[in-house]
Amino acid sequence: MKFKAHINIMPHKELLDPQGKTVTKNMAGVNVTGVNDVRIGKRIEMTLEADDESSAKTKVDTACEKLLANLIMETYEYELESLA
Repeated sequence: MKFKAHINIMPHKELLDPQGKTVTKNMAGVNVTGVNDVRIGKRIEMTLEADDESSAKTKVDTACEKLLANLIMETYEYELESLA
């Protein structure tokens, strides 16, 4: 079976996000007001083959934990979509 994982990786809320702070500070310069906080992360789409949904989730978790996310500084979540 084919699956597509939509993965979002974000810095831990407790950590500073220098990119986000810079973007937040510069919003007024592009006439966007009322923005109090911006956090910047990554979005990854991955297509994979697996026997079933459980195997696909295991593969996505392994990829995130060993390669895609730095678990010391980042968290990840994903949605798994079955492709016909």
